[in-house]
Amino acid sequence: MPIRIPKTLPAYDALRQENVFVITDDRAEHQDIRPLKVAILNLMPTTLDTEVQLLRLLGNTPLQVDISFLRMGSHESRNAPPGHLERFYVNSGEIVQRGLRFDGLIITGAPVETLPFEEVDYWDELVSVLDYSTGNVWSTLHICWGAQAGLYRRYGIPKKPLPKKLFGIFPHRVNEQYTALFRGFDDEFLAPQSRHTECDRDAVAAVSALTIRSETAEAGVFIVTAREGREIYVTGHLEYDPLTLDREYRRDLGRGLPIEIPENYYPQDDPGRPPVVRWRAHAHLFFSNWLNYVYQETPYNLNELERSG
Repeated sequence: MPIRIPKTLPAYDALRQENVFVITDDRAEHQDIRPLKVAILNLMPTTLDTEVQLLRLLGNTPLQVDISFLRMGSHESRNAPPGHLERFYVNSGEIVQRGLRFDGLIITGAPVETLPFEEVDYWDELVSVLDYSTGNVWSTLHICWGAQAGLYRRYGIPKKPLPKKLFGIFPHRVNEQYTALFRGFDDEFLAPQSRHTECDRDAVAAVSALTIRSETAEAGVFIVTAREGREIYVTGHLEYDPLTLDREYRRDLGRGLPIEIPENYYPQDDPGRPPVVRWRAHAHLFFSNWLNYVYQETPYNLNELERSG
């Protein structure tokens, strides 16, 4: 939440330069407040786990957030409990057709990253969601494959296969410290990664509309933004809970798939020991910063979104 101080206070300019949330008395007195409307397009096979992970982070601010869960009508999920999607989710096509507007949209990852985008069975439907979000959502947060899909659709950014799965907890650096998404971040922070492909960094850097906000030599491009934060692309999984990588590791072992022990995860690389969580604080901070950015910038009347796009 922002702090309210006089614009004439000497600290005002310094805080504004650091992108700390401050509002003047005049703005506070004329500010309309309402719940934020956030939609989650959940493409993960771990339907219930992903719901908990994201809601845990979205619920850790003083802001009231109204959540709508979206599903792909053109894809049949085999992992959600019977009746769960029908009871709690809305087909994305209905949202697009009705032109409903949201303050925020989250598009999750999906276990389809080794397929060409056009071969994903719900690609056309996802394209319609991505296109719709440009004028009907203030800020869209894309996660992992969702980030790759968004960058490919909007900017033609290709994905490249990695020599082996990027799997574990990796350090990432902040390229620009005083930006809305990274308020309170350390210069270097840890985040989970679990993917077989990566965005082409040279292609990302060549697009003037895109800004690489966070990256690392080991894990590559991590966070990219466009349109002053209205598009956010996160190639990893800050939302993961303590045992998500452990479950993925043991799942692949059980299937006989080639999988290495996740890096920097188990103490002394011993899967028999519980992992030590070292990314939780920055995950909460990142999602809180995103919600606060949306809260400050989104129009009070969502019907004004098209004019703001």
